[in-house]
Amino acid sequence: MLSTLSANPAPAPLYWRRTFPGDAEQARAVRRFVACLLAGCPYLDDVVLAVDELVVNALRHTKSGQCGGSFTVEVLSTGDGVAISVADQGGPGEPAVRDAADTDETGRGLRTVSLTAASWGWHGNDSGRTVTAVFTGECPA
Repeated sequence: MLSTLSANPAPAPLYWRRTFPGDAEQARAVRRFVACLLAGCPYLDDVVLAVDELVVNALRHTKSGQCGGSFTVEVLSTGDGVAISVADQGGPGEPAVRDAADTDETGRGLRTVSLTAASWGWHGNDSGRTVTAVFTGECPA
């Protein structure tokens, strides 16, 4: 019996996961990590901007930014989209898009993510949470 294979099989999803120490210098390391993994992706700048915002939020607003803290970055590329996630060690608040005043120096991170990603969301609690941004469109990896 012969089996027929598709002439253009869908590429296998690619998945990477890396844990980083919870200090501010690691944001640059995360940007390089993601940029290397997704080199050639037409919307790479948006993905790198989003992961940077998610990392900064984890460091500022959760236990991940405290002494001894850490966070984990996950990258999933399916060929027709990318999902980027940052898992932190939890904190007292919930991630939410807010409207920052023109004079505010911070507070635009999740607004930026919501405007560049096709969707975003989070799950978890004060013991740990994961924030994910999803980008659609072909992205060879």
